[in-house]
Amino acid sequence: MGKERKYARIEGPLPGPKTAELLRRREAAVAGGVGNNFPLFVEKASGALLTDVDGNVFLDFAGAIGTMNAGHCPPAVVQAVQRQAERFLHTCFHVGMYEPYVELAEKLATLAPGSFAKKAVLLNSGAEAVENAVKIARKYTGKPGIVSFTRGFHGRTLLGMSLTSKVRPYKFQMGPFAPATYKAPYPYPYYRPETMSEEDYARFCLDQFADFLLTEAAPEELAAVIMEPVQGEGGFIVPPKLFVQGVYELCRQHGILFIADEIQTGFGRTGAMFASTHFGIEPDLITLSKSLAAGLPISAVVGRADIMDAPNPGEIGGTYGGSPLGCVAALAVIDQMERENLCERAGQIGLRIREHFDKLQKQYPILGDVRGLGAMCAVEFTDPSSGKPAAAFAANLVRSFYNKGVILLTAGVHGNVIRFLTPLVITDEQLEEGLDIISESLAERYA
Repeated sequence: MGKERKYARIEGPLPGPKTAELLRRREAAVAGGVGNNFPLFVEKASGALLTDVDGNVFLDFAGAIGTMNAGHCPPAVVQAVQRQAERFLHTCFHVGMYEPYVELAEKLATLAPGSFAKKAVLLNSGAEAVENAVKIARKYTGKPGIVSFTRGFHGRTLLGMSLTSKVRPYKFQMGPFAPATYKAPYPYPYYRPETMSEEDYARFCLDQFADFLLTEAAPEELAAVIMEPVQGEGGFIVPPKLFVQGVYELCRQHGILFIADEIQTGFGRTGAMFASTHFGIEPDLITLSKSLAAGLPISAVVGRADIMDAPNPGEIGGTYGGSPLGCVAALAVIDQMERENLCERAGQIGLRIREHFDKLQKQYPILGDVRGLGAMCAVEFTDPSSGKPAAAFAANLVRSFYNKGVILLTAGVHGNVIRFLTPLVITDEQLEEGLDIISESLAERYA
């Protein structure tokens, strides 16, 4: 059961009896392809805390895979949803329009980077935003090709899988995939040759991309390049600024649209409302979702007005796209983020996490890399004797955190990266308790 803590509290062996019964029912009724990271059934959630059906309390350092930047059940968001639910739940914006859709589109156009007129379309999920961004780009340019990057993740739909660069569990035996999609190499600074400076490495990676446009995909046939400013599922990899700017400029030179996939990096996670601003770029299109509405399903594509207007009426959208509940939740989230300055808070959280692991790195050679931008942080575990990814060690460590009351997830194509997506409303006390538990588990596992 471990030592007593102020926040994390494990009442007995996991999973508890109520959870075990729900697991039995889940096994009988839910498709096997629906994965679960932990045997965890949540009864309630608030801020950075999850309480399961057996009364165990967990510190949530995963944030529902980055959807909880504003925390679980923010009071203003709950109230906004309750008020909207009393008016109407759904009218379909294509049939009966409503002001919150327009208001959110206006707000996103104002917030998104870019010194040009912008418009937005609201949808349901991140993958849906990616699909529509590609449709818009192809319609505007009249060209078919779409370039994504190695280790990138863009969803589980057909096109999303095609643009994603991880076979298992996302693509195995799911093909054939969408045509006219290409994958360019993406930097991995952790593996930069020791003989190469950071600037030289960035230029090397940019040269690789320029060569890619000669050897793999002709610029004249490319509608867009889609890039995560910081790779998420790929391992929280922060690329060199010079590389991102260079790709962006090459797109400009060749008339290729630049799509920033900010589904995970958006809404304060990296210390700015959108990560693109860290790199000094103004994407033509931006895809958004996850923390936009504190867990309610909504997504968006925001971009240059002339590009967004390329599709004809009826060619983009959907029955539930930009639901009234999602719109009012998103507006309340954005208000909270601005009012509480959660972007600045993300910087403080990320700094503390990296400081903590920088110290542990000196103690544990298996801790190969500590990295991140804002509160989008990760640690990568590498076998110090072989130099190979220590995936089993990372997986066992994450399970140990769960047994002690901290929820964390792995990432990376090898599964040897542990990523941090704490709600940005987490208190200093909660953050420190979680880091203490992590240190305790690491010491036990490395002994």
